[in-house]
Amino acid sequence: MAESRAAVSPSPLVGEGKGGGDGRTFAVGVPPTPNPSPQGGGESPPRGFERTQTWIFDLDNTLYPADCNLFSQVDRRMGEFIARYLGVPYEYARHLQKTYYRQFGTTLAGLMQVHNMDPKAFLDYVHDIDLSVVSEHPELEQAIAQLPGRKLIFTNGSRAHAERVAGKVGILHLFEGVFDIADAAYVPKPVPACYDQFLKMHGVDACTSAMFEDMPHNLEAPHVLGMTTVLVRSDFNYDHPVQKTIRSWLEPPAHVHHMTDDLTGFLKGIRSLSKAVA
Repeated sequence: MAESRAAVSPSPLVGEGKGGGDGRTFAVGVPPTPNPSPQGGGESPPRGFERTQTWIFDLDNTLYPADCNLFSQVDRRMGEFIARYLGVPYEYARHLQKTYYRQFGTTLAGLMQVHNMDPKAFLDYVHDIDLSVVSEHPELEQAIAQLPGRKLIFTNGSRAHAERVAGKVGILHLFEGVFDIADAAYVPKPVPACYDQFLKMHGVDACTSAMFEDMPHNLEAPHVLGMTTVLVRSDFNYDHPVQKTIRSWLEPPAHVHHMTDDLTGFLKGIRSLSKAVA
């Protein structure tokens, strides 16, 4: 659980959102309350966005709504690829898929380490999906465009997949670049070395950066590095182990500084407050 910190008065923007006792913003469909301190840990106030110069976004279930269920196609195609590649029944392939995900952080990492598999064919196959379920999102485009500074996509998937999806949403042109699993030498989030490589490749200062993710454990390393962290959550896929964990929290852990189920509204709130204090 999150360590105890001094409480701060909530902003009127918080509305009916959920706030932790340490002053962090855990908004449900409402804008954030940036905190005046960029540093976290110990007894320091939680990190806000007033110093943020680089905005880092995960792709899947973060930059598009989880309820479009796009990742279910990727998930199914992973099982199909493993069954064909190893010559095993689909049910056993699915078992291996989930086992490798839990053990190695991604299914791909497990296939590479256990079976010495070349990753390119796997990535090409699992990301050959129907994007008709993904809608253009002009409100999100506007919210990201108004953020001051650099914008980057940081994904455990492939660059081609990120570019296709972000292009379909209508936001690809806003991003300076994509850091994908190949750039990370196939070392996935949440492994700390993956984040180190990202920072080095793109010349990013972690202490002036914010990371948006749908997986809480992928925010642990960013927190340690000094980033402001935002969990983009959804009640979709209700029975997923990660969703069960999130629902069990009395308050989010210390590495989750802010939480929202409305990325567009959250980003608009950041920009509105930045203008107000400028």
